Amino acid sequence: MYSRQAAFVVALVIGLLGAGSQAQTEEEARSWVASYNNQAEIVWFQSVDAEWEYNTNLTDANLEKTLQASETAAAFDNSKAGEAKVYNWQTFTDPLLKRQFSKIVDIGYAILPPLQYRRLNELSANMQRIYSTATVCNRPGDSSGTCYPLDPDLSFILSSSTDWDELLWAWQGWRNVSGRLMPDMYAEFVTLLNEAARLNGYDDNGAYWRSWYESDTFRQDCERLWIEVRPLYQQLHAYVRRKLQERYPAGSFPAEGHIPAHLLGNMWAQAWDGIESLVRPFPDKPGVDVTEEMQRQGYDADRIFRLSEEFFTSLGLIAMPEEFWEKTMMTKPTDRDVVCHASAWDFYNRVDFRIKQCTEVDMGWLLTTHHEMGHIEYFLQYKNQPVQFRDGANPGFHEAIGDTLSLSVTTPEHLQAIGLLPSFEDDPDGDLNFLMQQALSKIAFIPFGYLIDQWRWDVFSGATTRDEYNKKWWDVRCKYQD
Repeated sequence: MYSRQAAFVVALVIGLLGAGSQAQTEEEARSWVASYNNQAEIVWFQSVDAEWEYNTNLTDANLEKTLQASETAAAFDNSKAGEAKVYNWQTFTDPLLKRQFSKIVDIGYAILPPLQYRRLNELSANMQRIYSTATVCNRPGDSSGTCYPLDPDLSFILSSSTDWDELLWAWQGWRNVSGRLMPDMYAEFVTLLNEAARLNGYDDNGAYWRSWYESDTFRQDCERLWIEVRPLYQQLHAYVRRKLQERYPAGSFPAEGHIPAHLLGNMWAQAWDGIESLVRPFPDKPGVDVTEEMQRQGYDADRIFRLSEEFFTSLGLIAMPEEFWEKTMMTKPTDRDVVCHASAWDFYNRVDFRIKQCTEVDMGWLLTTHHEMGHIEYFLQYKNQPVQFRDGANPGFHEAIGDTLSLSVTTPEHLQAIGLLPSFEDDPDGDLNFLMQQALSKIAFIPFGYLIDQWRWDVFSGATTRDEYNKKWWDVRCKYQD
């Protein structure tokens, strides 16, 4: 005789087999996926909303809420993937329906057992908190005991100071209180990411990430593109190095040609526009940094955001929804710790879209705001698509959209048209100043963006071990950023 438990299992199997025999038509699959989309909008909204609450108020209570909401979403994804597998979706003739199912059954990190999934999210949140709350104290020449966070203080020092020792204090100090505390956590994080990737049929998490680009030659394609642009970058690097040597004649520049990272105007040397005034080809001609003009005209964060919206609506794109203006975090709160890293958020309910950033009144934030609002415009364009299609074509596509739009904002003609560059004169010298600023921002970023993935891919594959993290990082930095 069957036990009650065994009888239940048999009944469940028979039921699933029956469902499999009945649910083979694409029409039935469309009905199922419509129901799935309605349910996913609710569950995913709750998960994103909890994550927003944690990012905008870094407390233990909010961390627990976001962990629970993420676990609920993971359980939902697992359940629906199981239901989707009942269908013979690989044989569907409708390519869009087939693609929806292929994405529904790929549940990513939710494939991990519950305790490991929670641990993965805990590690991510704790590293994020360290990164976002780290402060550096004992500033040279400052006896007040003030401690400085990354945003806006340390970032401002890196982009405005020309004091070698102060720059080194900020650059090294922030690493000592952030990344230096994370290697063990990151190693455990990598182990869990790799375990999930293998459960999903990939060699490691790097292979899983690369699969999102749907190209068997993706890694080779990246290297080929880098080789094509490298000669231009090398010329930019050589020019900037010479200018910085002139500015810091007593500085310790390595003989092999590298530029000390703390001199490049950015905590990660990912973009060099913070030193534009030091390397401007024609210093007697104005640049296109409109920070002083913005401050003179009394700009604040709200005005920057309104100006950005006007840019998009002038192109015939969609105005920001009311919820955006009610719930966006434009500036850094003074009463709590938050994640200041700028980001755009889609809450999956087709009405709620927000930006989170700690805006300061300068040109960098003017461009960042346009970039992040570009993401929101993209969200608005595909908000009525099935939930699995509410994303970029690949992880790089969204950023390309945002950067393409922000490129238009930086032109002298546009800045003059909106009243932020009243004295601009269109001449060859001014054009070269503008092009140099673009190179410092965009060309300088290319090797940085590439080397990060080179480093991470080797960490995921095991080619770089925990004890080699720092050494291998500098090896790849010197290889690609010279």
